[in-house]
Amino acid sequence: MANHLTPDELSKEVGIDRDEVIRICLEEHVPIYQGKIDKTLFQAQLHALGAFPAPH
Repeated sequence: MANHLTPDELSKEVGIDRDEVIRICLEEHVPIYQGKIDKTLFQAQLHALGAFPAPH
């Protein structure tokens, strides 16, 4: 399974809007490198914000 996803792929993966994914990346300094986002880093940032439940 891929760990670096486009904003569209990541939005489907975590269940939030694509524009919201990009906004979170920009505000929380999650890098977007060559149009892709590290899913693990993005999810960790959501957990730190308390916006996403922790995986079990």
